[in-house]
Amino acid sequence: MSVDSVTLEVIRNACIAIAEEMNANLIRTGYSPNIKERRDCSCAMFDAEAELISQAENMPVHLGAMPFSVAAAIDRFPPETLSDGDAIILNDPFRGGAHLPDLTLVTPVFVDGDIVAYAANRAHHADIGGARAGSVAADSTEIYQEGLRIPPVKLFVAGEVNEAVMDLILSNVRTPDERRGDLRAQEAANQTGKRRFVELVEKYGIETLSEAISEIKDYSERRMRAEISSLPDGTYSFEDVLDDDGAGNENLPVVVEVTVQGDSVSVDFEGTAPQTDGPVNAVFAVTASATYYAVRCVTDPDIPPNHGCYRPISIHAPEGTIVNPTLPAAVVGGNLETSQRVTDVVLGAFGREVPERVVAACQGTMNNITFGGIDPRGGTASRADEGSPDSSGGGSPYAFYETQGGGFGGRAGKDGMDGVHVHMSNTMNTPIEVLETAYPLRVTRYELRQDSGGAGEFRGGLGLRRDIQVRGHRATFSLLADRHVSAPYGLAGGESGGNGAAYLIDGDEEKLPQKSTRTLESGETVSIRTPGAGGYGDPADRDRVAIARDLRLEKISPEFAREHYGDDEERSKKQRVGSDHR
Repeated sequence: MSVDSVTLEVIRNACIAIAEEMNANLIRTGYSPNIKERRDCSCAMFDAEAELISQAENMPVHLGAMPFSVAAAIDRFPPETLSDGDAIILNDPFRGGAHLPDLTLVTPVFVDGDIVAYAANRAHHADIGGARAGSVAADSTEIYQEGLRIPPVKLFVAGEVNEAVMDLILSNVRTPDERRGDLRAQEAANQTGKRRFVELVEKYGIETLSEAISEIKDYSERRMRAEISSLPDGTYSFEDVLDDDGAGNENLPVVVEVTVQGDSVSVDFEGTAPQTDGPVNAVFAVTASATYYAVRCVTDPDIPPNHGCYRPISIHAPEGTIVNPTLPAAVVGGNLETSQRVTDVVLGAFGREVPERVVAACQGTMNNITFGGIDPRGGTASRADEGSPDSSGGGSPYAFYETQGGGFGGRAGKDGMDGVHVHMSNTMNTPIEVLETAYPLRVTRYELRQDSGGAGEFRGGLGLRRDIQVRGHRATFSLLADRHVSAPYGLAGGESGGNGAAYLIDGDEEKLPQKSTRTLESGETVSIRTPGAGGYGDPADRDRVAIARDLRLEKISPEFAREHYGDDEERSKKQRVGSDHR
């Protein structure tokens, strides 16, 4: 290696800083609350061979899958077909995408007429057309119902918008102004990455920079192999289920065998359920993304995330299953729900041998909700066409999409976090003030769910309750969730977390199926109650001080404490000495 170690580290951190600045640009210039508030987006840099250099670690489900999109873009547009200022857009799950609302933009970086890198980002758009507002329909049975499917095409040509492609996209969505704003924010983010990478080339020269990037990838590979070597050799298996697919098929198994052999790991999903009618099919890019994430969790998350750290990991996902479906499978929930279960089973398999490195099951769902309709408050910010007719007597179309936090699993030495987005989701919530300003909706209740975390020496995190009321109009509501039947598992003797549920409240409470679509009248309220997480370790070993604290904070009820932790006097005596010194 001719690049000295100090320069190597400076370049590595500079590449990370580029991705982070891209991401900050995207969030700050994004138009929709889903990007600027919830941060449902991710950015990354790739080298001239389309191998990942660095990423801004926002959304795990995006980051492991984005290399597939960049590869698809370059396959359709080889370097010789690209010019400075071009940018390729795509969302097709069967050509490198994940699900249709996630639009990926890929921008080549030119220096002296040659491509030296690619800047790329992915953002979840709150509507991309399809049968239901928000484009996350729980009742879809084929991809053609889920929205506009975009193969790799040039959205920008020589720095100018390809108006034909832009018009095609905006003519097929409910909120075109919002979409245009978010797409321009994506382009601005890539321009930031492009500019900063060119500055690196100018500072170090392309030969030194290319050599450094190659060495950084090799360094990540060496560290990942060393971490894998520290795991016991052997094959670990685990199985869990998706409750249903929303189309009548229940208890869909997700099965994995993880084989550690020396400094490599292979992950095999043989035995997983065949692809199904409902929208819970996860394309291979999503399955790979969840698998990479889980392996990073049990090795060393500080290993620089680039192409090198994934080289020791091989994945087999049988074609025609819910972890590698074929056309025309509905896939929107595969990216959202099945990705979580893939994470659960891979972590569960490692938990058989190295439980101290693994968390108990988190909530295991993203609790996706969408509301759509005509905003009765008027305005044109989201109007589909200037002066378009409105059957409600005034207003503009809107589409609101959000995922809900829940419990994070207990782990060795620490309780799980309460009410957070977990694993493949890493977004924030939509602040109530923003939600009620942007949409004709009202949040009437938002709280942690008492007793929803699994008991253990280290308690599982609590789920949430969020009640949203429709105001002054009729709305379409869609729910796409899981873990209303199966429970998030505990680990090392810990107990399972509490199940989720959803209710329609209009005087009485009506329980809603976890994958369903409804028309809501003004004044009706949907109550989303998200799962808690599994506990870690034997509940009998929980510190009395921790139990008292949970009671004081009303995270558990006295009844829950008695049932799960008991009143054993001997246990109290055994813990008293340690408790008195805390």
